[in-house]
Amino acid sequence: MSKTDSPARSARAKALTERLGGRPLILVGMMGAGKTTVGRRLAARLGRRFLDSDEEIEKAAQMTIPEIFAQRGEPEFRAGETRVISRLLKENDIVLATGGGAFVNPETRALVKSSAVSVWLKADLDVLFERVSRRSNRPLLKTADPKGTLEKLIADRYPIYAEADITVLSRDVPQDSVAADVISALLHHLR
Repeated sequence: MSKTDSPARSARAKALTERLGGRPLILVGMMGAGKTTVGRRLAARLGRRFLDSDEEIEKAAQMTIPEIFAQRGEPEFRAGETRVISRLLKENDIVLATGGGAFVNPETRALVKSSAVSVWLKADLDVLFERVSRRSNRPLLKTADPKGTLEKLIADRYPIYAEADITVLSRDVPQDSVAADVISALLHHLR
């Protein structure tokens, strides 16, 4: 039997599924924190459907997020993001990875708090910057000083992310380890 099929791991996943009921599990945090990667692993372990709010926004708008920012601006993107997340939160048995700014919006945050269990994947600046530097599709980092911009976003957003139900450290380890940490933290939180 492989490590991934261990009876203990299956029992923990089953216990967490029961404690969540059908409530959505929402991952919040900065770009590069690992919400999509960890979210996919959590969904697989919990037998839930994985959704990424940014992908759902792109489907609804029939545009990429950088195109939405360029053509419609950030305020219109945020309004669409709130509409999409509101719709997704009506679904049962999902794991939803949100964009970095989603939970910062008071309306979106209130929706999440009222109908889901939220997990903040918290990472330090160096881990985030190393991860986001690998891709060029981050509209908010298209500045003269991307690391400084990221540092300012952290200063602005971390106090708000701290309102999530639980916080789990995202660090440079296999994302399966972070997913296991999330399950442990949720089991403790929902006992």
